[in-house]
Amino acid sequence: MYLIVSLLTIGLVVFSLVDIITHQDSQVKYLPKIVWVLLVVFLPLIGSVLWFALGRDHADAVGQPRYSSPSERSAAPTRPNVPFSSAPVARPRTTEEQLADLDREIEFYQQQELRAKQAELEARQRRDQVE
Repeated sequence: MYLIVSLLTIGLVVFSLVDIITHQDSQVKYLPKIVWVLLVVFLPLIGSVLWFALGRDHADAVGQPRYSSPSERSAAPTRPNVPFSSAPVARPRTTEEQLADLDREIEFYQQQELRAKQAELEARQRRDQVE
């Protein structure tokens, strides 16, 4: 019985260590990879369970790409989650196109702000005329 538990623990530790080493730094959560390795080596059962429960990024399990920051995630092109899809992939937008979109967005919000100030001014003028 003890032999089976020991072999399972050793197998889990080896599998955990291989899994930690093969993951990229951006795919490891909460602690650096070296700390996870040391945790698994010095606390084999607890470290392995913690690695699979907390330290590992499970995005690969559902086929989602990994991003190191939220800005990369928002800038990534969206594609249908269908394997071997024949749907065309949108070409990446150029910097000039992104800047033009930003300029349009800034202009839109400035116009909204101007309209709000004009409405406020008209309301004050009406209020002054009533008094």
